[in-house]
Order: sequence, then structure tokens, then C-alpha cells
Amino acid sequence: MASNMRGLTQFIADIRAARVRELEEKRINKEMANIRKKFKDASLTSTQRKKYVAKIIFTYILGYKVDIGHMEAVNLISSSKYSEKQIGYLAVTLLMHENSDFLRLVVNSIRKDLESHSEINNCLALHAIANVGGDEIAEALAPDVHRLLISPTSQTFVKKKAALTLLRLYRKQPQVIPAEEWALRIVSIMEDPDLGVAVCVTSLVLALAQDHLDAYAICYHKAVGRLQKLIIDHEYPPEYIYYKVPTPWLQVKLLRLLQYYPPSDDPTLRDALDRILQAILNASSEPIKNVQHNNAQNAILFEAIGLAIHLDPKSSLVTSATTLLAHFILSKETNVRYLGLDTLAHLAARADSLEQIKKQQKTILLSLRDKDISVRRRALDLLYSMCDVDNAELIVGELLRYLKVADYGLREEMVLKIAISTEKFATSYKWYVDTILQLISTAGDHVGDEVWYRVVQIVTNTEDLQEYAAKVTFEHLKNPTCHESLIKIGGYILGEYGHVIADAPGYSPTEQFQLLQSKANFCSAPTRALLLSTYLKWVNVFPEVKQHLLLVFDRYSHVLDSELQQRACEYLAIASRPEEDELLTNICEEMPPFPARESSLLARLNKKQGDTEDKRTWIVGGKEANDERELKRSGTVRKGGVLDGNGTDGKAQTPNGVDSILGDLQGLDLSSSAATADNGVTNGLPNAKSVMPPTTSPSPVAIPPGAQASKAAVQLTVTPNTERWYERLTYMSESLLYEDLQLQIGYKSEFHGHLGRLALYFGNKLSTPLTSFSATIEVADPETLSVSFAKMPPSTVTPRLQTQQIINVECKNIFTTPPILKISYLAGSLQTINLRLPVVLTKFFEPVKLAAPEFFERWKLIGGPPREAQLVFPIGLVNGAVDVERQRKIVEGNKLYLLTDVDPNQTNSVGAGVLHMSAAGKVGCLVRVEPSMAAKLCRVTVRSTSEVVASEILQLLRKPLGLDAISASK
Repeated sequence: MASNMRGLTQFIADIRAARVRELEEKRINKEMANIRKKFKDASLTSTQRKKYVAKIIFTYILGYKVDIGHMEAVNLISSSKYSEKQIGYLAVTLLMHENSDFLRLVVNSIRKDLESHSEINNCLALHAIANVGGDEIAEALAPDVHRLLISPTSQTFVKKKAALTLLRLYRKQPQVIPAEEWALRIVSIMEDPDLGVAVCVTSLVLALAQDHLDAYAICYHKAVGRLQKLIIDHEYPPEYIYYKVPTPWLQVKLLRLLQYYPPSDDPTLRDALDRILQAILNASSEPIKNVQHNNAQNAILFEAIGLAIHLDPKSSLVTSATTLLAHFILSKETNVRYLGLDTLAHLAARADSLEQIKKQQKTILLSLRDKDISVRRRALDLLYSMCDVDNAELIVGELLRYLKVADYGLREEMVLKIAISTEKFATSYKWYVDTILQLISTAGDHVGDEVWYRVVQIVTNTEDLQEYAAKVTFEHLKNPTCHESLIKIGGYILGEYGHVIADAPGYSPTEQFQLLQSKANFCSAPTRALLLSTYLKWVNVFPEVKQHLLLVFDRYSHVLDSELQQRACEYLAIASRPEEDELLTNICEEMPPFPARESSLLARLNKKQGDTEDKRTWIVGGKEANDERELKRSGTVRKGGVLDGNGTDGKAQTPNGVDSILGDLQGLDLSSSAATADNGVTNGLPNAKSVMPPTTSPSPVAIPPGAQASKAAVQLTVTPNTERWYERLTYMSESLLYEDLQLQIGYKSEFHGHLGRLALYFGNKLSTPLTSFSATIEVADPETLSVSFAKMPPSTVTPRLQTQQIINVECKNIFTTPPILKISYLAGSLQTINLRLPVVLTKFFEPVKLAAPEFFERWKLIGGPPREAQLVFPIGLVNGAVDVERQRKIVEGNKLYLLTDVDPNQTNSVGAGVLHMSAAGKVGCLVRVEPSMAAKLCRVTVRSTSEVVASEILQLLRKPLGLDAISASK
């Protein structure tokens, strides 16, 4: 290699030997001329081409413009030799940008290297894609990169590079990555046994999940499972321990990923997360002297505290964490102080009470004068977030004092936050006006027009404030130097309400005119135009200064500025009209109140806070601002701001804005359509003294919210036997639920009242393990049915063995959609199975024994429709007769007590039971099954105190009793 590249070595030596730039340029120009000549030679070998392209690369790295060698680099990529291919890829990534026309020529070569069985070629191609990117390359090669990532034959370092390449492509061209389509396959690799692959794939999932939360929801379980292995079970290879901390980068990414999803209702997951977070806090309580160990531990700790705040700000974990954070903001290390203040701001954004944070108020105020500007920014954010009605005057006053000496890069943000805090938490309108005028006087150049717009709006809409605002503004204008924004406020307020104070000593019309006119010569044209409008208002209310005002209009009618000239000419014409003319009076009427609107200051502040990194799960500004953000996301917009601009209330609104929300909901029908049991129900069955009269027409079956969406979203796995197995388990307690060539699922269940427990047995039929195994349960409406695993399912199923999982079930209310069991695992490729769990309404029945007279009495009391559901359907015969034994088995299997002495016809079956629900109480149900051997038909009649229950039980009995079920069982 050295002998072949001797020319390159000499070229580099000559460049380094050049003492002045002219000699260096002369040597480079000579070499470039020689390379151009060589490239024209048809007999140029690939080795020589490699050497010359290397010289071009070195020249480019030195900073010289290069316009040759592109085609030669393309040709080198196609070489079979690693050294030549390497130089070719290096030249492509350096010499070509993402819009280069030459990139079209290398797409096929890169694809060929991606499909190669050589890991080296795969990596070179992935490097080129990640470095160059571009729309065409991303669109053409993203599927090939994805294939490398998910391929079971790919080496670990290839998978790592493929994951990071996809991440790079998604950040540059998110539209070309089918993120939702690839979700399950990508998430499954998070459980890769190699932690390096897991770190890279988690980085990819972290970026994708921020934009596609629903599609990547399964990653929540994967993240909790991986954290449990790392922190609780201590399952990790020793090479991934960084200063006694196992793979801190992976832990940080997983903890951050969990914060993008709402807290899980699954008690198993919540318990696992509580143990994980507690273990992290316990590990951080020990003193650490090693700097690297301390940094790694703190990185995990702060993300863990952030997750704890996200899950439950009132938890004991957060209380303990607050004590830790109080020590962190006093730390000597800048990074620790920064993270401590940022995490406290997160807590302020979520917590209902700020008392714990207010205890550190003095320390936080001192942080405003920290030597590091990033710490000062975080202190400002925290003070803004923790500001409320009680401490607003103290915090705003301190911020105003600090504003005089604050960094110029911090002043604009400080002005916005002072203005918003003053408006939101004003204890009185007078304090608000004083503070804003002082703010403008202190930092006028950094005060946007939105601030004085808002002052004008609030003064206009608040009649009691107008006289005070006019006097205070007048006093501020007496200062020798006034900012232009203050002059605008003075011009508007004195123009509208100057007549209110005109009779007071020191505020005469002449003094008002002289004061404003003394400032006008130093203002810009738009401000002078506003003052001209003020003068026109005064023509109408101050006749004693009318001549002075006419002279001003006359003088401005000759200025060069067209806007001022036109305005002055028009105002002069209007002011010169006769006194009896009503035109001037009509034009100069007082401004009407402004309509209620959201403060534009918040929009401007949020625009300034745009993040270029991972999206924040919270915003700076306290709990109220975060609640408003969530409401806007869900489609409900609440009016913001304490000073609403209407002059109706000068006090702070309630944090949750309940009144506003309920006001928005007025006129909507919020009545519940759920059927409830009769108040006069005994054991779920009606008694003789209390009967609910039936409605005049039957109502349709009420589908729980979300049931239809669930059916549309989840594609059930269909095999010739899945439906038969499911139907059998609706009236049996144990049987096979699913089986294919790879996986077998057995099912056992027991139910008592409104509670139940299921046991699922996952059997691996292969000789290799099922990896990245995950099982989750989706419930259409969690308010009616609760289903959760007793412990987290294992991520691996051992070959030729089975693993057992216990599921806890609770019936809270009437439901009609069974839960969906969603299984995914890797067995060469990703396999997904979606099955209905046989958890139906009858599982929560308790059989009730009734004598014949009592049965018929209750049967009559319930009455007919809508609390009666009836259906006639064909049935099959066994040896020419009705299969009575099977019929009774189905009735008893649906937890109904078989009443044998009620119906004299022994082929008929009569049953009674009570549905138990934890939230909705009990609902009684009576059933009659009447088969006809001659007609080969069966009539099933169900009466219940709930019409929904009657319709649902009818459907559950019809399927196993019908002709199709009997034919399938033969």
C-alpha cells in the first residue's frame, strides 16, 4: 500500500514543506493539471485512479475548490477492492452534496453494496447514505437500509449503522420513511441481546415515536422491560458498564421515551416503573467521588425524576426528588445546577402546589446572577413557571431590577416573561400599569409592540383604570428620555382619556399638548402619525389648544413623508370645518372596548422557545400553561390570560379554568346513554314492588366508546380454527386458544363475581427461542373493563417449552367488545398475532336458583321490549334429535343456573343469573331456550333489567347453539 501511494505521500510532504501560500497554490495547481491530464488517459489503472482521487480529496480537505474527480470517484465505488472502494466512498461523501447530479450515478452501486454479503461493503454504503442524504438517495435506498436493520443475518455493527442511518434520513427527509408501516418491526429490535444495537434502535424509535405516538405505543412495554432487566435484574454484559453504571446512554433514552406517552393504567407496568425509579433514586443517594461516575449517575437521575414527575407529581418519589433538587441547585458544578433548575421548572409545570419549590425561592433568585448564562436562562424559566398571585410582585420586582444589568441576549426573553407574568397574576390593574410602564422605561429597545398593544387593550376595556393610566403615563412622559413605545402608549391613552384628567392641576390641555409635542420631533414616522391622530381627538375635546393643533397639521402637510403628509392634510380639512358640523364629533368618538382575545405575548414566547432537539413533553410556564397546551392538542381551546381585556375581573382565574371549559360545553347533550340497573333490584333481579316501565320502542345496543375504532384499527388473526376455539371458550373455562406451526396458546380461567383471573400458556414449538416476545392487551373501553397482566411477560420463550402468564380481569360496567390480545415475536422474521380473549359478559354472571312461581313472577315484571331480546335461528340435529345435553352445557357454561322444574318440556332449557359489576352494581337476567326438532329451529328469549345486557346475552347464546356451531363440532 505504501509503495503504491508513494506519489500521494510525496505530494503531502511537498505541501507541508511550502513556507508561503503562493508556493502551496503553485504546487497544487501543478498537481491538478497533471491529474487532469492523467484522467484523459484511457489506459489509467484503478490503482492510479485511486491515488489521484486521494490527492484530490487531500486538496479539498485543505480548503481548495475542486472541480474534477467526480466520475473517477463513482467508478472507484464499483471496484471490488476494499481500498479503492473506500477512497471512492470518501470522495463521494466529501465532494458531492445532496443535490449533486452525480449522485444519481452512484445509487445502483450503493444499493449493490447494501445487498452484498460483505459487512465492510454494507458499512461503507451506510456511511455514504448517512453523510450525503438527499431526497433521491433517501427515497431510493431507505427500504434497503431498513432491510439491513431487520435482517436476522446482519451483523451487530451493521445493524447499529443501519439504525443510525435511518435516523439521519428521517431527520432530513421524514416524508420518505414509512414510519408507521415499519413500527412493529423496528420496535421489536429494541430487545436485541446486543446493548449497542439496542442503544441505536432506541435512538431511532425515540425520534419516530415523537411524531407517531400511536404506531409506536408498543415501545412503552419494551422500554419498561429493558429498564427492569438493567436496573432491577442486573442483566447486562460487563463490557457495557461505564464507571459502575450499566449502559447509561440506553437508560437515559428509555426514560425519556416513556415521557412521551401518558401514564399507563396497567398496574403491573406502574409497579415496575415505581421499583425502577426508586432503585435509581436509592443509587443516587450514595456519595460519589469519581467525576465520570457522578456524571453518568446524574444523567440517569435527572431523566428518572422527569419521568416520576410525568407519571405522578404528587407521588412520594417526587417529594424525595424535590429534596435532592434543592441540593443540586446549590452544587459547585455548573451542569448540575443547570439540570437542577430545569427539572424544578418541569415540576412547576406539572405540580398542583408550588410550596416545595417556593422554599428555594431565594436560591433561585440568586441563580439569576450565576456566572454561566445557560444557568441564568434556566433560573429565569423556573421563576416564570413558579410565579403566581402570591409571589408575583416579589418575582417581577426582582426581575425588573435584574433586567438593568442582564445580558443583551437574555433581555428580550425576560421582557416577554415579565409582561406575561404581570398580566396573568396582577393583583390590581394599577400595579399592572405601573409595572409595564417601568418595564418599557427600563428595557424599551427590547419591548415588542405586542406589549404596548396589550396595555392599550386592557386600559380601553377597563373604565376604572382610565383616569389612573392617563395620569401615570403623563408622569412617565415627563422624564427627559422616553422610549418610543412609551410615547405611543402616552399618545393613545391621552388622546382617548386626556379629557378625564384635564381639570386636575398639572394636567391641563396645554400641558398635555406641550409634553407630547416636545417628544414628537425625536420619534419615527409611524409614532408621529399616531400623535397626529391624538391631536385630532383633542381638536374635538380641547378647544383651547385648537389653534396650536391646526398649526401642527399645517406644518406636517408639507413634510416629505407621504403618509404623514396625507394624514395631516385630511386632519386639517376635518378640523377646519364649522363647529356645527357633526363630522368631527362622529370621527372622534371614544374607542369601543376590544373583543376578548388571547394575548399575543404567549404566542411570541412559545415561538421563541422552539426546540431543535427532542421535543419537550412540557413547556415553560407553570401548570396552567401546560393544561392549556393539552386542551389545545385535544381540540378544546380555553381563553388564556388573567387580564382578559374585558375589564371584568382583575384577579387570577382558577388554574384549571373549569368555568371556561363548562361554558364552552353549554348546549351540548352530556347525558349518559348507558343503561343502569333499577333501584328496586334485589340480587340484580326485579322484585314485585319496584318495576321500571318499559319504553315504547326498543333501543339499539349501546357500543362502548372506542369499540368501533378498536375493531377498525386491529386486524384480527384468522385461521380455520380460531373462531371455533374462541366460541368454545365463551362457555368453557379451559381449552386451546390458538395454535400454528410456531406457537401454541392454552387458556384457563376462573371468575368470582366481578373479578376474574386468566392463565395463558405460551408454548414454543420450534427448536429455536422466540425472541423479542411481547404480549399486550387492548381494551375498547377501560372504563367498563380492566384487563392487565399480573407481571410483565418474558421477552424470550425457550425452545420446546412454555411460559405461563396470569391476567387479572375486572368488570366495571356493561361491555360488548372483548379485549384483544396482541402478540409479536421474532422467529426469523417478525410474527404478529391478534386474538380476541374470551372475556365476555356472561363470565361475570352468578347462577341464581329460582322456583317456578318466582321465575314467572320476575319474568312478567321485566316485561317485553326493550328489556326483552328474542331471536329464532336454525339449528342442527344429532341423530335426528335435538342435542339437549349440549344445549344445557352451553346454558350452564354461560354461568346461568339451569332451572329444570320451570318448563315442562324437557327439551327446553331455562336459566337465571346475575351480572356483577364493580361500578354499575348488579343486573339480573332470565333466559329461555326453546328448540323445535320438527322445524329445526330454536327460539332464544332473554329478559334483563338492562336492554344492553339482554341483547348481548342473546348474541352470546346464539352463536354456540346455531347450526354453524353444531356442524363445526362434529
